Amino acid sequence: MKIFAHISWFYATFMIFFAMTLMILIFPFVPTPYAQKLTSWFIRYALLMPVSVIGEEDPKAEMFLLNHQSDIDIGLMETITKRDLAWVAKKELFDIPFYGLVVSLPKDIAVERESKSSLIKLISDCKDRLEHGRVITMFPEGTRSKTGKMRAFKPGAKMVADKFKLRVQPVVLIETAKHYDIKKFYHRPGRLRAIYLDAFDADKKDKEWLKRLQIEMQEVYDTHAAK
Repeated sequence: MKIFAHISWFYATFMIFFAMTLMILIFPFVPTPYAQKLTSWFIRYALLMPVSVIGEEDPKAEMFLLNHQSDIDIGLMETITKRDLAWVAKKELFDIPFYGLVVSLPKDIAVERESKSSLIKLISDCKDRLEHGRVITMFPEGTRSKTGKMRAFKPGAKMVADKFKLRVQPVVLIETAKHYDIKKFYHRPGRLRAIYLDAFDADKKDKEWLKRLQIEMQEVYDTHAAK
């Protein structure tokens, strides 16, 4: 079966790159955020990945926090909400030829790790996106984890949420790496699962809310991954 998964990977990866090219081409001609939404839907249909959504999106959410396993996670999230998402991503992605356009055209937010000046810019950029009605969307782990165990959440998510007193909604994605892994040359069509947890208002007086959130998201992940 793995040989078919590897062959399918070439098809899936081609369709993802085709969709990103399409997004770049149509971006100047369609209202935001429809270029991102349309191409994300294209990827989901092309890769034969329906999604089951559990829970409900909070229409007042100002920040989404997601666990991260696969390159399809962004497209998945784009298709389960109509909101205009402002993704926070590491600066290195903005410097990659071609892919840099995918994240810079919609004015996603670059953050440079271990840089105090970058954190100041992060706050400024988040303020700008919020003023334009966008939802700050982050992977608090900072990078992908394919083991099923989430990495320690970075403090940047809490810093931004506390600074602007944001209404935060966690979203747990279940085993997305089992459906597409760009480094292992693996693609398997199948139903994806996304779980909206209850939203809450960030409170900087609560020093531990991010740690508790990681524990809660991990428990939800473990429960649903076992099914």
